[in-house]
Amino acid sequence: MSRTLPRIAPVVQNRSRPRVEDITGTVRRAILESRIRERVPAGGRIAVGVGSRGIHSIFEVTKATIDTLKELGYRPFVKAAMGSHGAATAEGQRDVLADKGITPESLGVEVLTDMDTLVIGTSPIGLPIYFDKQAYEADGIVCLNRIKSHTDFRSDYESGILKMMVIGFGKRLGAEQIHKLGLRGMKEVLPAVGKFLLENTKFSLGLAIVENVDDQPAEIVPLEPDEVMAREPKLLDRSRELMGRIPFDQIDVLVVGELGKNYSGAGMDPNVIGRLMVETQPDFERPVVTRLTVLDVSDESHGNIVGIGFADLATQRIVDKMDPEPFRINVITSCFLERARIPITFDTDREVLESAVQTCWRLKPEEVRMVVVPNTLELSRLYVSEAMKADVEAHPELSFAGDFAELPFDRGGFVEQETLFPESVRGLRSKGRSHG
Repeated sequence: MSRTLPRIAPVVQNRSRPRVEDITGTVRRAILESRIRERVPAGGRIAVGVGSRGIHSIFEVTKATIDTLKELGYRPFVKAAMGSHGAATAEGQRDVLADKGITPESLGVEVLTDMDTLVIGTSPIGLPIYFDKQAYEADGIVCLNRIKSHTDFRSDYESGILKMMVIGFGKRLGAEQIHKLGLRGMKEVLPAVGKFLLENTKFSLGLAIVENVDDQPAEIVPLEPDEVMAREPKLLDRSRELMGRIPFDQIDVLVVGELGKNYSGAGMDPNVIGRLMVETQPDFERPVVTRLTVLDVSDESHGNIVGIGFADLATQRIVDKMDPEPFRINVITSCFLERARIPITFDTDREVLESAVQTCWRLKPEEVRMVVVPNTLELSRLYVSEAMKADVEAHPELSFAGDFAELPFDRGGFVEQETLFPESVRGLRSKGRSHG
C-alpha cells in the first residue's frame, strides 16, 4: 500500500544546557543580597508581579520569593501582571495563575487579580500611563519574569522586567496604549514608559529568569531599579544564545502539536516558526516553512486560540474550542490582526497532514521535509522525516534517538502526541502531572 505521509524519527538537540540546580536557594540569596531593605520599610506590603507566560519553574520561583520576603518581615502578596490576558477579567487572570499552582492556599498569601488602574503620568506621545492600583499603593513591587525575544518585534527591550512593568501592570488599558501604535509603540514608547515607571513607582527588585533550551532556568538574575535599563539588553542577548530553535533553514511541512498562551504570547513563537505575520513587516529569514499546520490548542490557553493565523492548515477542533471573548480581546489589544485569521480546517489530524503533504510542492511523500514539534516552547526533542536524515547527521548538535516509523494515529485519525512527546506539557497533562 502506498504511503500518503512520510515516516519520522526522533531527534534530540545536544546543546549547552546551563541550569540553576537550586532554584529556591538561588532566589533566596538574590533577595537577601539585594538592596530591597533600603527601599521598602520594615513590615511593608510588597506586590509580587506574576504573569501569564509558560515559565517552567514559575511556581517554585514565586514561592521562594514569597517565603524570603516573609523571612525579611514583609507582607507580600501576588499580583497578576499580565495585561489583557485571561480575557482581561479578574476571574480569567485568577484562573491563569491557578493553572500554574499559584493560589492563596499554595502560597499562604493573597493572590490579587483586580483590573483597576491609576493614571500616573503621560507618555512621550501624550497618552496616559496606566498602572495597577493595588501594586501602586503597595510599599514595594517585585517583578518575576522571563527575559526572552519578543514575538512581535526586535529591540533592546523585548519580553522582560520592563515589559511586565509597562504592559503587565498596565492591565488592559496600559497594554492597549502601547499596542495601538504597532511596532512604534513597542520599540519606542515602551522603553520610555518603562523608565518612567521604574522611577515613579515603588519598584524594588526584579528577578530576571533566563531559560535554556529545555525551558529550565539557566540563570536567575536580580535587577535593582537602577540596573534594569542597562542590564536587561545584555540578558536578552544571553537568552537568544540559549533559547530553543528549530535547527533547520528550510521545511516543507511543519507540524505543531499545540498552540497556546502558555507556550508563547502569540500562541506560536514567531522566533521558532519563522513567520512574523505583522502587517507591513517581512517574515524572519529562517526557517522558511512551506506549509505550517497546527493540531490542537492547549487547555491552559482557556479557549484563546490567538496565533492560529500563523497556520496554513488546522483542525476544526481548535476552532470548536475557541472562547470568542478572550480571543477577540487579546487580538484587538495587540493590534496584530493577521495572526487571528482562521485557516483551512479539517476534522482530523490525518486530513490536515495529508493535505499539507499534498500541497507542499513535493512530488512524493518520501521527498517531503517534515518536522514535528509538540509546541514552540519545548524543542529539545522533535521528529523529522527521512528526507532530512542528512541534515541531522551533518549537524553537530543533533542526533537521532530512534528509528524511522509511521506517525502514530488513534482510531479517530488524531496523532498520538502523548506517545511522541511523553514529557511535554501535553504528555504530562495526560498523566495528571504538572510540567515542572
